[in-house]
Amino acid sequence: MNIIATDKAPGAIGPYSQGYEVNGMVYTSGQIPVDPMTGNIPEGIAAQAEQSCKNVGAILEAAGSGYEKVIKTTCFLAEIADFSAFNEVYAKYFISKPARSCVAVKDLPKGVLCEIEAIGVK
Repeated sequence: MNIIATDKAPGAIGPYSQGYEVNGMVYTSGQIPVDPMTGNIPEGIAAQAEQSCKNVGAILEAAGSGYEKVIKTTCFLAEIADFSAFNEVYAKYFISKPARSCVAVKDLPKGVLCEIEAIGVK
């Protein structure tokens, strides 16, 4: 088991790792839209989806993987009404169309609008 850590994605805000690589599989923690350089959170679902996707990508890259090697994602939305706008951004990154669950939840950390976690291969 190898812990994945990169300064190109936000650091964990709790007792967990950004990701793990185990037997050629890559597991990312859920990524909220925090800019790792500034700590800022952009406004609006499109900008937040973009940053969350970039954060997932940074962890995948640190593990020697990439978006095209993702086989499953789980996406969390603060508002299901944001589903279409979220999908427009998500589709630009996850072009291989991995299996996915997308659910609306009551709240997300730091009051963000979305969070994305991924499982892929190395």
